[in-house]
Amino acid sequence: MRIVAFIPPDKVEWRAAPDKFTLGDLARHIAATERNVFAECASGGRNRYAGCGRELAEDHDEVVRFMERMHSESMHMLMRISDDQLRQKCQSADGTPITTWKLLRSMVEHEVHHRGELYAYLGVLGVSVPPLYGLTSEQLREIASRT
Repeated sequence: MRIVAFIPPDKVEWRAAPDKFTLGDLARHIAATERNVFAECASGGRNRYAGCGRELAEDHDEVVRFMERMHSESMHMLMRISDDQLRQKCQSADGTPITTWKLLRSMVEHEVHHRGELYAYLGVLGVSVPPLYGLTSEQLREIASRT
């Protein structure tokens, strides 16, 4: 959510290349897969992913609200999963059995992958974004030099 807030409203549908997701697509995709693939499958359901197009949320504010709603629904579902259920098998998006905690780990990896794309694309557009982990490379080097 933090990086999506930095997408300029006039760049929501910007894409780096014709075959790449737009910035809005990436945000909608992260939200839709979290809710309709990962939370659904981890909760014993099945893959309900239907895409990440503009029909889900068109402008910047709608994209943010869509992400917030999908995340809220996902957390509501995931909070109901017991420790025992985390160790049991569920079905992945394609129906393959997978241990639930491993599926949820892949949810994090999926988001990290697409969040990296957002950072890179915003960098190409010259948008100033906050450091990913709170400190810049220069700040880390300066801190290390003091010890």
